[in-house]
Amino acid sequence: MTQTQPEATSHPVPADDADRHRTPPEPADDADRPRTPPEPTSAMRTGAFATRSRTFTWARPGQGDPRHLASLDGLGQLTAMVEGEMPPPPIMATLGVTDFRPEAGRVVVEMPADEFHYNPLGTVHGGVISMLLDTAAGCAVHSTLTVGESYTTLDLTVKFLRPVTVGSGVLTCEGTVIQRGRRTALAQAQLTDEAGRLVAHATSSCMIFPIPTP
Repeated sequence: MTQTQPEATSHPVPADDADRHRTPPEPADDADRPRTPPEPTSAMRTGAFATRSRTFTWARPGQGDPRHLASLDGLGQLTAMVEGEMPPPPIMATLGVTDFRPEAGRVVVEMPADEFHYNPLGTVHGGVISMLLDTAAGCAVHSTLTVGESYTTLDLTVKFLRPVTVGSGVLTCEGTVIQRGRRTALAQAQLTDEAGRLVAHATSSCMIFPIPTP
């Protein structure tokens, strides 16, 4: 006996289903658009624990008169930042740096140790300590730049000597230039707690290069 296959029939997709399966358009790239923070992951939820909050404000990078800044040497640029002629790096506000004092071949950075700096062990995170050491050492090299020069860090070698906690008080990081060549510089940074105890030390190599002209 011959069997016949049923004819295939097409059913129109309801408008609601069509909208449901349509690929949404790509969002516009807008740097000023408000960003919605991501939903907390299981590692970020505080549950029923007591919490604290912190609000900070930073100046958007790239402001100021670029021609005036380009006419300054490295120390002049750092001084312009201190005097409000150019915005400080947002990382300063993010981590709570309270003082920045540049001079030729030397920079001092201060920051109170706080709870929001802590790692899972209950001490200030090594990355926060490294930020202070890197800032002091790198900016010490920055202070030696002539007009038309720039630099970048090649390496940072850190030694953690003591645990740092809220009880350590205000942390002071002093960066100094050990040797300044034509294309490289070697700097060091020492981090002390409020009692004057050395808690971390770093050395840093930096590469110096001319700023390309447009």
